[in-house]
Amino acid sequence: MIEIQHVSKSFGEKVALDDISLEIPQGKIFGLLGPNGAGKSTLIRIINRITIASAGRVLFQGHPITDEDVARIGYLPEERGLYRKMKVGEQALYLAQLKGMSARDAQRELKEWFVKFGIQDWWYKKVEELSKGMAQKLQFITTVVHKPALMILDEPFSGFDPVNAELIRTEILRLKEEGATIILSTHNMESVEELCDEIALINKAHLVVTGGTDDIRRRFGEDNVELEYTEGGIRRTDVVPAASVNERLSELIAKGVRINSFRELVPRMNDIFIKLVTEEA
Repeated sequence: MIEIQHVSKSFGEKVALDDISLEIPQGKIFGLLGPNGAGKSTLIRIINRITIASAGRVLFQGHPITDEDVARIGYLPEERGLYRKMKVGEQALYLAQLKGMSARDAQRELKEWFVKFGIQDWWYKKVEELSKGMAQKLQFITTVVHKPALMILDEPFSGFDPVNAELIRTEILRLKEEGATIILSTHNMESVEELCDEIALINKAHLVVTGGTDDIRRRFGEDNVELEYTEGGIRRTDVVPAASVNERLSELIAKGVRINSFRELVPRMNDIFIKLVTEEA
């Protein structure tokens, strides 16, 4: 869907991105990770043609990205912003039509989304009357209502309670099943593990690592296995190197110990994030 080729961006003496190359596959959820100030937002703005790269280029489905392609992108920025004095329905219709929807189609689709997200009673109220959570629901709806081929969601769970965060997760997965490609920029590593097929970690303007989520977790693991067993009526746990697991199992079985379970220990994305960012410091 998106190919980023040797993209760099500088603001005066400040290097925001340094020779970044990435491929974002179609129909997948791609996690764009990194600490604050790493360059993620700059890369997102370059994809959206809000900012122009100092070097390199972005391809959209095989060709240099154009304004027409940007119309097929749904972008939820981290810096939320709505016209507070407009009515909620009027605001949503305005934004949907900016993305090329007819007024009739926009109203039909928006009404369905409003019911799904439980804000149908707010259609004629002003945006300034919305709670923060309801305003974020509205922005998510206006990001996806035109069924974009590519969705870029920057911290989509920020400020949501667990119930509404789960609602957004469910919708993201459904949109993926319907064929959308999604770039998810977040600091929520639990969401990365649950949602992302592939990730890229950017730190200090450089690409640190990219690849499949499961592959990266295994690549940075310590190749250990956790054994749980019962000895003398007491449940015990051992962590042993994978190369030694058969030997340890044989020892335990020889002692007449009951083996309850054993499993590969795969590191959490949060641990990998901290490890890689700290090593780059």
